[in-house]
Amino acid sequence: MKGSELDICLSRGYFRSRQDVFTRQYVFFEGTYYPAYWLRVDLANVRFGLKQSRLLRVNEKFSVAIKPFVLTQEVEIVYSTYRNSLDFNSFESIEACLMGGAAQTLFDTYIIEIRDGYKLIAGGIFDTGERSVAGILNFYDPDYRKLSLGKYLMLLKIQYAQLHQKAYYYPGYLVGGYSKFDYKLFPCEAATQVLDNSRNQWHPFSWEIVTSLFLDRLAKDSPLAVR
Repeated sequence: MKGSELDICLSRGYFRSRQDVFTRQYVFFEGTYYPAYWLRVDLANVRFGLKQSRLLRVNEKFSVAIKPFVLTQEVEIVYSTYRNSLDFNSFESIEACLMGGAAQTLFDTYIIEIRDGYKLIAGGIFDTGERSVAGILNFYDPDYRKLSLGKYLMLLKIQYAQLHQKAYYYPGYLVGGYSKFDYKLFPCEAATQVLDNSRNQWHPFSWEIVTSLFLDRLAKDSPLAVR
């Protein structure tokens, strides 16, 4: 799943899970179904505002390296510490998230390593296509929580994608009525688009558009809808 093949999947709302791709229109959290909306960022229109620029400045004291992904014990240890600090379920390990027991990867996967001196404090994993970058996973040492390293990694992924002349950055999906996913709008809401699954069309993001897509989805999914 590389190059233009990955681009096509992402443009249709299919995202990586282990060594496959999936899509969804609803997610189940805490006994309730919520609508999911796939997002992408049009990189040509990204303009970082005051909050984004400040976050870049605050964290510029750390060293950043971007390299092809290799699964190491160091990375797994930081992820395990991060996972144990969460108040929601996540993959048991990075191996489980990316490989799922497979011997080889079908994706072009990279990692952003952030270090405080020699200490690895955060990592951001992403896949690359011919014209796209897909953010897969961000994790960080909980001792550095106040520095918003997850959001910082999103900005670094966007900068990498722009440097390599990609067209889109795909951060995953937003969940309507479940604000824990709203951070995906942080990099640049004005450059963010949302997918209309039924028509395979991308629209400039707004909450009004999301509401419209939700009502349209409800009408189509209703038992009374004409099939």
